[in-house]
Amino acid sequence: MARLADYFVLVGYDPGKRGSGDGQGQILQRFPEKDWEDNPFPQGIELFCQPSGWQLFTERNPPTFFVAVLTDINSERHYCACFTFWEAVESAQPQSHPRNGEGQEEEEEEEKEPSSPVQPAQLFAPKSLVLVSRLDHADVFRNSLGLIYTIYVDGLSVSLENVIGNLLTCTIPITGGAQRTISLGAGDRQVIQTPINDSLPVSSCSVALLFRQLGITNVLYLFCAALTEHKILFLSSSYQRLTDACRALLALMFPLKYSFTYVPILPAQLLEVLSTPTPFIIGVHSIFQSETQELLDVVIADLDGGTVNVPECVHISLLPEPLLQQTREALSMVLDPELEVADLAFPPSTISASSLKMQDKEIRAVFLRLFAQLLQGYRWCLHIIRIHPEPVIRFHKAAFLGQRGLTEDDFLTKVLEGMAFAGFVTERGAPYRSIDLFDELVAYEVKRMRAEEGNKQKILRHIKELAEKLYKNENPYPAVTMHKVQKPTEGCHLRLHQKPFPRLDEGTVQWIIDQATAKLQTAPPAVKAEKKCMVPSGPPIAAIMERNGNALANSARRLEVVRNCISYVFENKMLEAKKLFPAVLRAMKGRAARHCLTQELNLHVQQNRAVLDHQQFDFIIRMMNCCLQDCTAMDEHGIAAALLPLVTAFCRKLSPGITQFAYSCVQEHVVWTNIQFWEAMFYCDVQNHIRALYLDNNEENHADEESTEGPQEARSALEIASEQLRLWPTMSREKQQELIQKEESTVFSQAIHYANRMSYLLLPLDTSKNRLLRSSGLGDVESVSNSFVTNSIAGSVAESYDTESGFEDAESSDVANYVVRFINRFVDKVCTESGVTNEHLKGLHVMIPDIVQMHIETLDAVHRESKRLPPIQKPKLLRPNLLVGEECVMEGLRVYLMPDGREEAAGGNIGGPPLLPAEGAIFLTTYRIIFKGTPTDPLVGEQVVIRSFPIASLTKEKKINIQAQVDQFIQEGLQLRSCTFQLLKIAFDEEVASDSAEVFRKHLHKLRYPQHVRGTFAFTVGQSPKQAMQPKAKEKNPSLRTLSKNLVKNAKKTIGRQYVTRKKYTPPTWEQRSSQHFPEDNEDEISVSEEMDRSTLTPTTTIKPSDKMTINHLVERACCRDYQRLGLGTLSSSLTRSKNEPFRISTVNRMYAICRSYPGLLIVPQSIQDNTIQRISRCYRQNRFPVVCWRNSRTKAVLLRSGGLHGKGVVGLFKSQNAPTAGPSQTDSTSLEQEKYLQAVINSMPHYTDASGRNTLSGFTSAHMSSSGKWGSIRASGRVSSYALNVEIGSRLAGKDLLGAQHNGTPSEPSFLRQHRASLYIIGDKSQLKGVKPDPLQHWEVVPIEVFDVRQVKASFKKLMKACVPGCPSTDPSVAYLRSLEESEWLSQIHKILQISVLVVELLDTGSSVLVSLEDGWDITTQVVSLVQLLSDPYYRTLEGFRLLVEKEWLSFGHRFSHRGAQTLAGQSSGFAPIFLQFLDCVHQIHLQFPMEFEFSQYYLKFLSYHYISNRFRTFLLDSDYERIELGLLYEEKGERKSQQVYKSIWDYIDRLNKKAPVFFNYMYAPEDGEVLRPYSNISNLKVWDYYTEETLSEGPSYDWELAQGQPEHVEEADRQDTGAPQTKRKIIWPCYDNRGRVEPDAISKLLEELHNLEMELGQVPERWKDTWDKVKASQRTEARPEGSRTPSSLLMSSGLSHHRRSLGVYLQESGVGSTLNLSLDSDTSSTSTPSSGKQGGRRSTSTLYSQFQMSESENRSYEGSLYKKGAFMKPWKPRWFVLDKTKHQLRYYDSRMDTECKGVIDLAEVESITPGTPTMGAPKTVDEKAFFDLKTTKRVYNFCAQDVQLAQQWIDRIQSCLSDA
Repeated sequence: MARLADYFVLVGYDPGKRGSGDGQGQILQRFPEKDWEDNPFPQGIELFCQPSGWQLFTERNPPTFFVAVLTDINSERHYCACFTFWEAVESAQPQSHPRNGEGQEEEEEEEKEPSSPVQPAQLFAPKSLVLVSRLDHADVFRNSLGLIYTIYVDGLSVSLENVIGNLLTCTIPITGGAQRTISLGAGDRQVIQTPINDSLPVSSCSVALLFRQLGITNVLYLFCAALTEHKILFLSSSYQRLTDACRALLALMFPLKYSFTYVPILPAQLLEVLSTPTPFIIGVHSIFQSETQELLDVVIADLDGGTVNVPECVHISLLPEPLLQQTREALSMVLDPELEVADLAFPPSTISASSLKMQDKEIRAVFLRLFAQLLQGYRWCLHIIRIHPEPVIRFHKAAFLGQRGLTEDDFLTKVLEGMAFAGFVTERGAPYRSIDLFDELVAYEVKRMRAEEGNKQKILRHIKELAEKLYKNENPYPAVTMHKVQKPTEGCHLRLHQKPFPRLDEGTVQWIIDQATAKLQTAPPAVKAEKKCMVPSGPPIAAIMERNGNALANSARRLEVVRNCISYVFENKMLEAKKLFPAVLRAMKGRAARHCLTQELNLHVQQNRAVLDHQQFDFIIRMMNCCLQDCTAMDEHGIAAALLPLVTAFCRKLSPGITQFAYSCVQEHVVWTNIQFWEAMFYCDVQNHIRALYLDNNEENHADEESTEGPQEARSALEIASEQLRLWPTMSREKQQELIQKEESTVFSQAIHYANRMSYLLLPLDTSKNRLLRSSGLGDVESVSNSFVTNSIAGSVAESYDTESGFEDAESSDVANYVVRFINRFVDKVCTESGVTNEHLKGLHVMIPDIVQMHIETLDAVHRESKRLPPIQKPKLLRPNLLVGEECVMEGLRVYLMPDGREEAAGGNIGGPPLLPAEGAIFLTTYRIIFKGTPTDPLVGEQVVIRSFPIASLTKEKKINIQAQVDQFIQEGLQLRSCTFQLLKIAFDEEVASDSAEVFRKHLHKLRYPQHVRGTFAFTVGQSPKQAMQPKAKEKNPSLRTLSKNLVKNAKKTIGRQYVTRKKYTPPTWEQRSSQHFPEDNEDEISVSEEMDRSTLTPTTTIKPSDKMTINHLVERACCRDYQRLGLGTLSSSLTRSKNEPFRISTVNRMYAICRSYPGLLIVPQSIQDNTIQRISRCYRQNRFPVVCWRNSRTKAVLLRSGGLHGKGVVGLFKSQNAPTAGPSQTDSTSLEQEKYLQAVINSMPHYTDASGRNTLSGFTSAHMSSSGKWGSIRASGRVSSYALNVEIGSRLAGKDLLGAQHNGTPSEPSFLRQHRASLYIIGDKSQLKGVKPDPLQHWEVVPIEVFDVRQVKASFKKLMKACVPGCPSTDPSVAYLRSLEESEWLSQIHKILQISVLVVELLDTGSSVLVSLEDGWDITTQVVSLVQLLSDPYYRTLEGFRLLVEKEWLSFGHRFSHRGAQTLAGQSSGFAPIFLQFLDCVHQIHLQFPMEFEFSQYYLKFLSYHYISNRFRTFLLDSDYERIELGLLYEEKGERKSQQVYKSIWDYIDRLNKKAPVFFNYMYAPEDGEVLRPYSNISNLKVWDYYTEETLSEGPSYDWELAQGQPEHVEEADRQDTGAPQTKRKIIWPCYDNRGRVEPDAISKLLEELHNLEMELGQVPERWKDTWDKVKASQRTEARPEGSRTPSSLLMSSGLSHHRRSLGVYLQESGVGSTLNLSLDSDTSSTSTPSSGKQGGRRSTSTLYSQFQMSESENRSYEGSLYKKGAFMKPWKPRWFVLDKTKHQLRYYDSRMDTECKGVIDLAEVESITPGTPTMGAPKTVDEKAFFDLKTTKRVYNFCAQDVQLAQQWIDRIQSCLSDA
């Protein structure tokens, strides 16, 4: 029983203390006057009666009532019910007390003025009746105080003293659901219902009201804020509402109790409490809202406005999903049931929310469910450490979070760490107590809640059930007897002459109280029997969590693997174990596998000990480390806990008497330094021992019973504890003492045990190193641990971490002290918590330093011995195959090849075995860097992985730190990037000393950048690599071949002769000459050489016989052969020239005197003298004056190349102010000579020599037009616009608008080409040609274009390499492959080059000459010029022609290969610029679009791309012919042909290879005569070259043919052996591993190979593959001609028949060797299976888009032939090639059989009839009349005529059958 009210207080306004601010209250009377012993009188009640301050008012307010809550020092809450009314102040002179409250003053004035004549203003002071109670019965208090007021105000004849006395002596039961009727002796009656269970809060309607005021989301925010210990402030203008809101919030938090500051109504004087640092829930009247503005970390809920304001700096963790969503939905079902049916067409009429009181309980039921779900299974994580004298219980937070899978969850983590939860554990942890609704819910209903998830009806039903229980708890008796309490009459507070509240007689009241207490003392104490019982634990978490699937993430298969591996280890089957090992390490990522490991290892421990041999020990340690590596410091899954006993069990003998335990090798983990982990472990062990303590006692007593009952389930510690607690009161005192003592010593012994354990795991093996353990602050990066700590390196592990990484307080770097401190801290904490006696605790503190010291001593011995262990066996290094003449510079260093950003090799997204990481060695040879090894994953361990690249192609080398294996340290490594698109990311094995890694880098650098080009592999091959490199010789290089000596001698003789004749000057000697690089370096030399040349090479001089030798050699150069082929001058004509040839071969540069970088023989216009050339050359950069390099055999237009102009733009061309020599005459002459030179070029073209000198294209006849190629089709498809107008190039191509209107205003006709076109276009750089006006008198026009410079190419190439071969996998999706490819802008550069080239091709094809004059004339100029020739001249698309093209344009014309490839030390700073690679990529793009036009395959292009930078051949070394001659390279091949073993020239190598095997040959080669190619250059048409992305890890790059050849034989032998066994013939081809071309060759290569093998078997000399192929092809042609039908066999070869050429559904896929071939014979499938068909022939078809994406029309030709067709009205008859297509059901016609552009289509669906026709005017004369027929369609009539009657009949039949088919 408890008193209903403890104190009754009367508080009034204190008139005396009105000085400073507001008035104050004073206690007028209080009863009882002396404090109760059990409950002292609370201080400061007067503040809470008027929370906004005591003030006087000018009018009477109605009485108010609210309940304030005060908390005393013992955190007991006191409820103060305040009933306030107003009384007139007895004031004689009211003015004498001016009040300072400003508001009141004004009020006062207002009141005074009107009423002052009547009477002085009346003021009213508040007075409060206060009840102080520990019970929260607000309604009863309201009624009781109201009754007292009524008695006073209505003057009832009842003694107030009596009523108050009765009120204070009334006692009621606290709980138990009793109903008590009380009367205060004023004829009143009240019924008090006590709640059934006082642990459940009473909320009446407050929770529902809170939700009404704030809404669901806001309240959830407040709820989470309160649980996660944020500060919460309620604002309202109603005190009652503030109290209700606070009460509601606490009710929602049940079963947790709020333990911080809780003040539902905070008085004004105490507002500074709000700035307290601790959390709180406080209510404040909203007039103080302004004062709350500056609170930065307080969540403010405004109840009146319905808002919750969360400041920016506060982050409230919300409930974890899906609970948050489920709670929201449940609340919305309760609060707003209409929402569910709002959209129904016929909503049920009955739905309505429950009554407010019921709704209140339903909301609480939702939150109760929420807590049951949040805390389900919490009892399984309780540790009971002591049972007697009272239970001590701890909660294992980490285990709970781990098992619930919520370790990452902010909210739950904070809740579990909070004070409220600590209280919850203390209160509810006890195993034996009375239980309430929550306990039942969490124990019995969790399964049900799981099952009902997502079913709204069931959830609602459950909520209603719970709500019923809660409601019943508050209102146990439904039929409540009527209250009968007198209320005052209406408006009584306004009565004017109300007497003040009387002073009560203390004596009377006190007497009543004393009597009642005396009566109570005599009454027997009412003992309420508490219903205590064992608290049910509910299902364990694992049982509940199964649905989350976390437990099942590891399939049984993986666990099987773990088990097998462990059993192999213990059975000593090490090879088997090794194979499974990586899989085990991978499986360890999953929790189940880690648990499985600990269980399995447990089985192998006998008597706490398991002695292993070294290898076993090694495996076990690696597994343990891997297992621990993913554990966080919390160890939420209990892995470290399970391993703790094992690390002290597994050991190995190092030497007699010295044993190394596993713990010395697994210390590198964060978890061991986390004190919470040790505490949880300690408590867990203590619990087990205490459980055992009581189990033993019981088992002795109950042994006989158990046998009858059968095996019981093991009882949990909590069950045992509850049993003990039940028995405790019945035990004797001694028994109790004995148990207490037993428990205490159990805890103490465990503490000693743990002090030992902790020293094991905290003291490092090598204690001398002072290495401290990392604090948990260091992230998991380093929690990786040492796999191989165990063997040779077990000692050195310790050295890897420096002392910095120790704990915060590790100032004294001494490990021992530090460990002692750590253990002491731990022992203090756990022992005080678990009640260990002080003596014991002191004893422990003495023991700990000794324990640590002893352990250090044993460790020293172990450390010493472990250093003597033999090193671990490593796989043996595989030697790489080397080329002839290639030698190793450095023996292999053991390394790991790590995966980079390319995913394929590492398993990646396509799956497949992880070939990387691989372990092996890196070798450095004179030619390559080679890695060779085997994958670390034993499942692919049989494969060999090779990755290599030529040293010369190394572009970047950087040091990296890298973790080579899952369970190893970070190691140093290198990342080597090569411009052959390869990346070696290697980590040095720990056995490789860092200085040998340095030596490797130095050697690499020396080989990459030799002093001189002679140091490159192409020169040193075959010499011993030790030889020192010779410095570049200043005097004549002794190694020059005799031949070049002759050349020099001859040159000297020649110069000498002239010297005799003219006696002008002494020529410089050759040696001096060779040391000066370019003639323009100094003025003198220029003038000298000019004179010399004038004298030597006057046109009349015939060449002296002594020069013959030189000339012969020059003539042998490639360019000469080509000039002869093009008819640009033959040798005979160069000696005895005929005047009619427009061009001649000039020998002006045979001594390389005019231009170092040009070839010795040049083509110049016939009319230009050699001495003029000398002068012209100076206007151009590097003296590269315009020379002819190709002539169009049809239009005779020529292509010229030169360097850009010197000086400011083309001023040099027109004004030429910058001629090097002074004097006006000279200036003019140079400028004129330049013009003359260009004019001579123009005059050489046949069409431009007409009289006027103006060259319009009117000279072209229409016939000429039609022969000039594909312009019609180009125009039709908007081709020209795409080339000439969309791009800057043609922004004004020759200043004319090509497709614009003509001058006479008529729109441009198809003959737009006949507009004026210049006869020579000069393509120059925009920046050089600024401000040049087109000059109408000139016959040339300048086309300024913007080109990228070499810098941009370099930058772009770097980005391209990073995109194709990324260094590491990109985590950021924005750095995806395609994006980085786009950002590299490589394809847009290729687009630009192709665009310019096609433009030039068009110009040349229409008869204008073009001079390409960009940059220095050796980069982009070379690219464009070569591409133009390749596109225009089919000869260059053959193997021989392409070689010639490269030799001529790239090698002879001085592309600076050495400089651009940074091949020597000098070029190192400039870096690698892949100009030639870019050209090859362009050729590759064209090849893709015209697969039948090239004799060579894609592999040929890749081969060149690889070897032009590999330095294996000398072909692409040095920068010009001049330099090659100087080194004696150019002509030495003749003499050296015999020594076949080393190929100095790549061309010889290719020739030899091509004779042997068809690798470079393109089987689809079927050229059309004289075809000019016009590829699409839009970026959408360009493809990324697979050369950039593919690799073969099985053999390294396949471009070193001898190396690649060595392997297939083994494969075949293996196959042969297998034939006996019935094994599958399936081959598995891995995309990045196998060389597809070799493993799965294409059909033709395969057949040729089989033929070869058969011939070998028959003993014949095998025929060359080329001869075989040619025969087959020839026979095919003859077969295919007679029959028009097509057999599958003839399909492939009949490419000779022109109209089949686009129709071949043949796609030869490129690969390293030869090609793969799909024959798609069915026309429908071919559209899909032919990747190239969309762009076949690269010509745009003018028909629909549909046909553009399908194959060319010609694919479906059912019947075809030639017919004459009558044109439209007034047009003549014309022969057309007709194609009848059944598939598309149409008749198409073309200009000719060769044409691919369809001229028109007749849809057969529109045909009405076919009738015999009659010849009309203009019809062919020779044809029989019956050969005419007409085709009538819905639109018009077509007239046709066949060659003869049979054909006509055939056509009619075919068309008829088509119509009937349809």
